[in-house]
Amino acid sequence: MHVPDLIGYLADLQQNNNRAWFVMNKPRYDILRAEFVDLVTALIADIGKFDPAVRGCNPAKALFRINRDTRFAHDKRPYKNSFSASITASGLKKPSQGGGPGYYFHIDSNGMLLVAGGEWMPPPDRLRLIRAAIETDARGLKKALASKGLRASFGGLQEEGKLARAPKGYAPSHPEIDLIRNRNFMVWTEMDLRRGRPDKLQQELVSRFKDALPLMTWLRAVPLVEPG
Repeated sequence: MHVPDLIGYLADLQQNNNRAWFVMNKPRYDILRAEFVDLVTALIADIGKFDPAVRGCNPAKALFRINRDTRFAHDKRPYKNSFSASITASGLKKPSQGGGPGYYFHIDSNGMLLVAGGEWMPPPDRLRLIRAAIETDARGLKKALASKGLRASFGGLQEEGKLARAPKGYAPSHPEIDLIRNRNFMVWTEMDLRRGRPDKLQQELVSRFKDALPLMTWLRAVPLVEPG
């Protein structure tokens, strides 16, 4: 993956976010997208060595579209300023699709790399199942979050969107209310690729994803749907 070329393209796209420019520069996009698919293919193979569940993930389907969904957005710019992918055992990228936990990363027009693992804002039914699992196995989740590698790479769960109060059905005095108030169960970290070693991108991603494995394993043990 020629990371400087990708950052340069995304920066240009950010400044010229319109269909005419995109079409004129489609050859650049096609080359970079093919390189990105190759990177994701290599990542799936590497992750599969410590997490065999993702070996069947289709690399092309792991990529997110560069087109933005502007139907209900105030911002009508047609294209994202990042290349991104989510590698999951189910092959489904989005929480709304019931894909379960995933390894996610993106590179944006500022050269920032975001690396993440877990589930971002799972839909209500899935969130309910995760909270039920916390009630029965909070110790397991805490152990995963306390693992040395995860703490070194990510610190802990991201708390964006965390409820200020106990959710419906839970008492404020519940012993695990701090975990239950979370609305996402994901860890992530960011780094500036312009200041690091972009040639080591694949190794960096694999290392971080491996550190996220304890959380991924715990979440994967939670049923995707209500047992029937």
